[in-house]
Amino acid sequence: MKATAMKCAAFFALILALCACSTTKRLGENDVLYTGVKKINIESMTGEDVPGSVESAVKEPVSVKPNNPLYSPYVRTPFPIGLWAWNHLYTDKKGIKRWLYRTIAKQPVLISDVKPELRVQLVEDILDNLGYFGSHAGYEVTKQRNPKKSRISYDIEVAQPWVYSNIEYPEVQGPVTQAIKDMQAASNIKLGEQYNIDSLTRERVRITNNLREQSYYYFRPEYIEYLADTTIQKFEVDLRMVLAQGVPQAALQPYDIGNISVSLLNDQGMGRPDSTVHNGIKIWFQQPLKIRPRVLARTLTIQPGQPARLSDINNTLTNLNRLGIFRYVNMEVTPLDSLAPGDKMDMRISAAFDQPLEAELEVDFSHKSSSFIGPGAMFSVKNNNFLHGGEVFSVRLNGAYEWQTGNSNAGSSLSMNSYEAGINTSLTFPRLLAPKFAPPNKHSARTTFNMGVNILRRAGFFSMSSFNLGASYDFQTSNTSYHNLTLLKFTYNHTFNKSEKFMEIIPDGSALARSFANQFIPSASYTYTWDKPTGHDKENQIIWSSTATTAGNIISALWALTGKEKPGKIFGSEFSQFVKATSEIRYYKKVGRNDNILAMRFYAGAAHPYGNSDVLPYADQFYIGGANSIRAFTIRSIGPGNFVPDKDNNRGYFDQTGEMKLEANIEFRFGIVGRLKGALFLDAGNIWLLKKDPSRPGGTIGEGNFLKEIATGTGVGLRYDLQFIVLRFDTGIGLHLPYDTGKKGYYNIPKFKEGLGYHLAIGYPF
Repeated sequence: MKATAMKCAAFFALILALCACSTTKRLGENDVLYTGVKKINIESMTGEDVPGSVESAVKEPVSVKPNNPLYSPYVRTPFPIGLWAWNHLYTDKKGIKRWLYRTIAKQPVLISDVKPELRVQLVEDILDNLGYFGSHAGYEVTKQRNPKKSRISYDIEVAQPWVYSNIEYPEVQGPVTQAIKDMQAASNIKLGEQYNIDSLTRERVRITNNLREQSYYYFRPEYIEYLADTTIQKFEVDLRMVLAQGVPQAALQPYDIGNISVSLLNDQGMGRPDSTVHNGIKIWFQQPLKIRPRVLARTLTIQPGQPARLSDINNTLTNLNRLGIFRYVNMEVTPLDSLAPGDKMDMRISAAFDQPLEAELEVDFSHKSSSFIGPGAMFSVKNNNFLHGGEVFSVRLNGAYEWQTGNSNAGSSLSMNSYEAGINTSLTFPRLLAPKFAPPNKHSARTTFNMGVNILRRAGFFSMSSFNLGASYDFQTSNTSYHNLTLLKFTYNHTFNKSEKFMEIIPDGSALARSFANQFIPSASYTYTWDKPTGHDKENQIIWSSTATTAGNIISALWALTGKEKPGKIFGSEFSQFVKATSEIRYYKKVGRNDNILAMRFYAGAAHPYGNSDVLPYADQFYIGGANSIRAFTIRSIGPGNFVPDKDNNRGYFDQTGEMKLEANIEFRFGIVGRLKGALFLDAGNIWLLKKDPSRPGGTIGEGNFLKEIATGTGVGLRYDLQFIVLRFDTGIGLHLPYDTGKKGYYNIPKFKEGLGYHLAIGYPF
């Protein structure tokens, strides 16, 4: 006890010594250490509120971080270790002291480094650019008890904003000025709006892009200038747009595409030179030609003689890169200063093939959402130009051994290890293999055919083999809309090697047993994803994804045509028939000026078996809990509804699934130091049955008190971001179980330690 007290005393003495040690020891005679901002006072000269966007804009240049900021830029950490090391560990001699200095020492931030006089001038320039002419910014350096340390205060007075009283576009003197005049109706600048140099810049870019889309390929934004008169009336701007002096004549005329040539180099840079012509395009290549000329021509959205539109040129480059078979792609057009008289511009495309074969080996220690943890390996081989048209043929081998972690909060648990292995193949075409009536798509699109076999072994219980075969489309219709259409997916699940223990847990004839039966699942699905950056600086993100799945309907309809009342079996097994829908929305909001993120998710799903099925296949049922769900509870340890298995019921792990799921999560992610991040989270949700099951009383939606059936948990976590992978450790703390635990009140966890869940995982939970 005495030794412990002495150690604590020594530790606090060390802390006090560090605090007392000078952090200005090595500063020069005229150097002053900058210790942060004392205040930033922003006021309007008119007495009105200053817009938040304006406050953010003027705070940016003056919010300089001091050494070791705790709350930047105002508060420093009381233990500036890096600054202390710079002052006290410097040495020219090699050794541990030199190593420590180079590792942890931080160069001091001086008042002379901050340059406050330049920063207040920058603030005034920013306010001028935003239309607040006549604003004023000043600063004051405040000395501290140590004369070698100072803080800075800023006072910013924001003037009344100036607005546009008149806007004139260039007088019509030719085709270009007429085209600009025609764009005025869709202008970004309007009468009565506040002067803003950013909006003027955006207008120049908008006009330039429209002109280049009209084949004025050589026009540039700098060829447009603005004349602003602020002398006519106070707080009013008379604006005139004009063409700059000395605009090259070539920029004022539209162009058509002249000759197009394509030069292709093999991946080794060797091969006998050869050439061919396809659709009027000259193709130079090294034998053998590793792309079909028809595919190359289809990729090019430019043709000789057509107008030189910017979008066609950009789409050509995008399409060539999207094939994924070239190491680089370059495009050259006739330079402006070497254009011959005429109205055609030549285009030269050069590209080099990349190595088509690609192999990948991954060995990892994974943690899945089902709370299974263990080592795994994956080996894949891909040919990225399988049929000389950018097709990707892939073969993937995978294997893993897993064991389940955590305890069941419901009181029943099932120790279960497993291993799995599989082989999956796919062939992907970089386009939609669709009927002729399918509209062309300027965004990414691909068609994938896949086939695979996977074997899962739950040690001591059962084995299951799964064969899958499918075809799907993936395509975009805008920069924010993504679609996946699986027209055909066949899955066959075969359960075998059932142990006596498994048969005791799941007796024949039960709904659970039927969900494990050999099944043929013919299905189709559609997924829509909307992914859009939001916020003033597009630093936030919202993602909405919804999936609709139907299984067995086509086969059921065909079976009905035979006149039989009830469908039979296919390949000796019953086929499943159900509908299923899920929807998830995620929102990520940046908080503050650091990498702090507020992440939110809401998930809803429901499924209904009918026709040839009275129970969903086990793999299509919903479950909740685990590392990527409600982290205070392990997988399948709560639900459905307020159902709770008996303590001596060993099949609880299998029983706790449902046909409906609701889940919500909110997580605040913040930086700690370097790549180490932290998180605070709150999770809630449950699963339910849509029709009553006598073996699971209380599991049906609406059978109990809905709000009380929402399980909740909170917790803290650590994340270590290695850039290519994120290692995650979460500790969940249970707050509420959806069933009667014998404890009154919302917090009904019988014992605190029973409400703890620990999860080691890879990647963020959502």
